[in-house]
Amino acid sequence: MAAAMAAAPRLLERGRAPPHLRFNPFVLSGYRPASSGAGCLRSLFYLHNELGNIYTHGVPLVGFLLLVPGALPWAPPAVAWLGLAHYVACAAPPLASVVYHVFMSHRAGAGLYRRLLALDLGGVAVVNALGAVPIIYCALPCRPGPCGAALAAYGALCGLALWGAVGAASRGGRLAAFAGPTLFRLAVVGLRAAGGLGAQGALAPYARMEALALLGGLVNLARVPERWRPGAFDYWANSHQLMHLLVALAILHLHWGVAADLHWAARHPCPPA
Repeated sequence: MAAAMAAAPRLLERGRAPPHLRFNPFVLSGYRPASSGAGCLRSLFYLHNELGNIYTHGVPLVGFLLLVPGALPWAPPAVAWLGLAHYVACAAPPLASVVYHVFMSHRAGAGLYRRLLALDLGGVAVVNALGAVPIIYCALPCRPGPCGAALAAYGALCGLALWGAVGAASRGGRLAAFAGPTLFRLAVVGLRAAGGLGAQGALAPYARMEALALLGGLVNLARVPERWRPGAFDYWANSHQLMHLLVALAILHLHWGVAADLHWAARHPCPPA
C-alpha cells in the first residue's frame, strides 16, 4: 500500500484533464492523468476523484458475490435457474461500474472510454433484464406460454432501452431510456398485488427498489451537492457516489424481494406436465 501511495502520479485540474473525462463541470480537481492498464489498477490505492466511485460499487459487489447465494433456495430446478439469473443481475451493475471507473483514464483515450461507458450501461441493462425475471415468473406461475411471452416482451424492451441509452447524448436521455422496462415492472407488481400472486411480502421491497433507483438517477442528473459548492465534493460525497450508494441499496431491496419470491416458488412447485 505504501509503495502504491508513493507511486501516485500528479493529479490534474479540470482544465488539464482529457476532454472526455470532464463530464461533470462541478468537479474541479483530482483527475488522473492518462495511463496504462497497470497504472489504472494502481489508482485503486491512492486518492483521486474516481476512487469513491470505484469503492461505492466495489464493496457492494463483493458483498453481493459472497452473500446472495446463501440466501436463495437452489431446488427444484425451476427455482435454481431463477436464482442464477438473480445472482448475475445483482453482480452485473457494480462489476461493470468498477471496470468503467478504474479504466476510464486509460491512455487509449476517448474511443476506449466510449466502450467502457457502453459496458457500464450494459450492466444497468442486465439488472433491468434479469432482475425482473423472478418478478414476472411469479406473476404467471406454472403458465409457461404467457410467462414466456411476457419475458420476451420485457427482454425486447430492455434491448431497446440499452440501445437508446448508449446512443443518448445526455445523462437525462440515458435515464429516460430505461423508462419502458421500469413501467413494465411496475405494472407486473401492480397485477401481482391485485391478484395475490407470488410472495406478497416481496412487493414492498420491489417498490422500494424502484424508488431508490429513480432517486439515484435524479441525484446524478441534478449533480447535487457539488452543484451548490463546485470543487468541495471532488473526492467524496458527490452526486455520482450518492447515486452508486442508492443503486446498491436498490439492488439489495431487489434481492430481498427475489429471495422471498424464490422461497415461495420452492414451496409451490408446478404440477408435472
